[in-house]
Amino acid sequence: MGRAPNKVKKRMVIGFTIVCIVMTMLCGKVGWIQIVRGAEYSKLAVEQQTKDMPIAAKRGSILDRNGEELASSAVCYSVWARPAQVRAGKTDEQKEASVTKCVEILSEILEMDPEEVRTLVTKEQSLVKVAKYLDKETADAIRKKGLAGIELAEDVKRHYPLGDFASHLLGSVTDDNNGLAGIELRYNQYLSGIAGRWIKNTDRNGFGLSYGVEKYYQAEDGLNVMLTIDEIIQHYAEKSIDTVREKTDADRVMCLIMDPKTGDILAMAITPGYDPNNPRVPLDETEAAYVETLSNEEKLIYWNQMWRNPIVSDVYEPGSTSKLLTTAMALEEGLTYLDDSFHCTGTYNVSGTILKCWRYYNPHGSQNLVKAVGNSCNPVFIQLAQRVGIEKFYKYLELFGMTERTGIDYPGEAYPILQDINTAGPVGLATMSYGQGIAVSMVQQLTAICSLGNDGKLMQPRLVKALTDSDGNIIQEFETTEIRQVISEKTASEMCLIMESVVSEGGGGTAKIPGYRIGGKTGTANKPSATGGYSEETYSSFVGMAPMDDPQVAILVVVDNPKGVKFGSQTAGPGAKMILEDTLRYLQVQPQYTQEELEQINSKMSVVPDVTNVSFSVAIGKLGGASLNYVVSPAVTEADNESDFTVIDQYPKAGEKLETGGTVYIYRE
Repeated sequence: MGRAPNKVKKRMVIGFTIVCIVMTMLCGKVGWIQIVRGAEYSKLAVEQQTKDMPIAAKRGSILDRNGEELASSAVCYSVWARPAQVRAGKTDEQKEASVTKCVEILSEILEMDPEEVRTLVTKEQSLVKVAKYLDKETADAIRKKGLAGIELAEDVKRHYPLGDFASHLLGSVTDDNNGLAGIELRYNQYLSGIAGRWIKNTDRNGFGLSYGVEKYYQAEDGLNVMLTIDEIIQHYAEKSIDTVREKTDADRVMCLIMDPKTGDILAMAITPGYDPNNPRVPLDETEAAYVETLSNEEKLIYWNQMWRNPIVSDVYEPGSTSKLLTTAMALEEGLTYLDDSFHCTGTYNVSGTILKCWRYYNPHGSQNLVKAVGNSCNPVFIQLAQRVGIEKFYKYLELFGMTERTGIDYPGEAYPILQDINTAGPVGLATMSYGQGIAVSMVQQLTAICSLGNDGKLMQPRLVKALTDSDGNIIQEFETTEIRQVISEKTASEMCLIMESVVSEGGGGTAKIPGYRIGGKTGTANKPSATGGYSEETYSSFVGMAPMDDPQVAILVVVDNPKGVKFGSQTAGPGAKMILEDTLRYLQVQPQYTQEELEQINSKMSVVPDVTNVSFSVAIGKLGGASLNYVVSPAVTEADNESDFTVIDQYPKAGEKLETGGTVYIYRE
C-alpha cells in the first residue's frame, strides 16, 4: 500500500516537472517572440495587414499654340496581385487549387501565357503588377470573377491621337509614363505630376480592419504644356515633305518653320517618322521585320536613331544658304553695296589653292552683288570674306549664334562644328564663306537667317509658350527673348531685297508664289565622306521668308540625299512653295498681284523666261517660278545629275506665251 502512493507522487512530481519545463519553455518562447523579436514580427504583421495601392497621376497634355491636343492621358486599369492572398487555403492542395484557378482565369481574359501569369502571382513579394493599360471592359470582366488576392487600380496611358504626327518633336514615354524623348523628356517634371497612394489595414481577405488605419493621398495631376507649334501649319509641312520625299526618293526630308519676329517655332517636321503610341515599331513593315532580327543592343541603337531629332540634334554643312550671312557681314561693315561690281572667271586663287565656282566651265562673268547672290557665285563670297577678314568673320559668326548652341528648349541640341580660328587660314575662311567647312544644326541656321527678316535682331528659338492646369489657367508663361542686335535695320532691309531677287529673278524661282513677295536662297552641299573628303550624296536645301515687306514666316527645307536632280531649286524649293502657299493663306496674308500676274492668272498663260546661257539649276528655278515644266535635250543621265551645265538654247523662245503648266524644251551641249 505504501508503494502505490509513492509511485503516484513520483509520477505527479515528474508530470509537474514536465509541465513546469514546458511552461518555462513556452514563457521563454513567448518572451523571445514578444521581446527579442517583437519589433520584427510587429513589422511583418503591419506589412501583411497594410494594403498600399499606388494611384497614378494623370500626365499633363501637350497642346499646340491654339489649345489643340497633340498628346493626352487616357484612363485605363492595372491588375495587381497579392501572392500571399492568391495562395488561399489551409492545405497545399487548396493553395495550389486557388493559384491554378487564378492563373487560368487571368491568362484567358488577359490573353497572356499561363506560365508567365503563374510566375507573377506566386512571386515572393507583397504586391505584384500583373498587367496594365486595360480597358474598362477587360477590367470589369476580371472584377466579376472575384479572385482572391487580385485587385484592380485606375491607371493612365499616354495617347497620341494623331499617330505619327510631329513624332520627333513630341517624343514618347516609357512604360512607366516617364518622358523618353522630345518634349515629353524635356518637360517631364511638369507633365508627370505627383503619384498618390491609398493605404489601409486589411485582413488576409482584403477586408478592412475595425481598428485599422486608412489614408488616401490624392494624386497631383501634371501640368499641360502649350507649344508654339501650330497644328495646321505642321500638317501643311508634313504633307509637303512626304510629297518631296516621294518625288526625290530622298533618305529623309526635314522642314523647320519659324516666326522671325518672335523666334517661335511654328512647325518642325521630319519624314520618315514613327508612331509614339508604339515607339519601338517602325512604320515601314519591312523595317519592322528587320528590327525583329536585331539583338537587344542593336535594337537600342536603332531605336535611338529612329527617335533622334536631326533638326536639333544633328549638324550639316549648309552650303549656299550661308552665303546670305557672308553677304550681310560685308554689307554691315560697309565693304560692299548692292550695285558693287564683281567678275567671275570660274576659279579663284587663295594662297596657292585654286577654288572653283560651281559653274567653272562657263563663268558668270561680270555681275553686281544682287546678281552674284542669285547666281550663288563662289568667288564673289570668297572676296567678301577676305574683305571682312578672319577675325571679324568669326565675330559675326558668334553674333549670328553660329559658334554655340541656341539654347532651344529641347533635349540633345548639337554643338556646331567650326574650324579653329588659329588654324583655319585663308583657305578655311574662303570655304566657310560659301557654307563648307562649317557644320551647324537646322535650328541654328534658320535662327540666324530669321534675323535678316527681323530688322537685324536675333531671337531665342523656343518650342513652349506656357504651362497650364487642367482648367486651362496659365501657371507659367515663357516670354520671347531677344538675344542681340546682329546687323543694322538698313543691312537687314538690303538683305531682304537680295533674297526677294533670288526668288523673283534667280534660281529660287521654284518657290515663287503669285501675289506674294517671297525671298530665299537655295543650297546644294555635298555630304562629308566617312573616309575623308566629300561624297556624291548631298544636302539640298531652300531657306526663305514671306512676305518680304513684313516677314511673318521663315522656312528651311533640307532634302537628305535626293536621287536624280539634286539641286535645291528642284528638290527643296517646290516643297517650300507648297508649304508657304498654304501657310500664308491660313495666316490670312492677303495676296497683292502685279498686273503681269493678274494677266497670267486670267489668261492661264505664262510668259516664257529667258533661260539661255544660264546654268541648268538657275533655268529650272526660273521655269518653276513661271509655273512651267521642262524637258532637257539630250536627256540628262544619272551622271549628269551630279553636275550643272549651261543651257545653250530653248523652245519656245523667251517672251513667248505658253499655257500655264506647259513644257519648255531646254538644250545642252
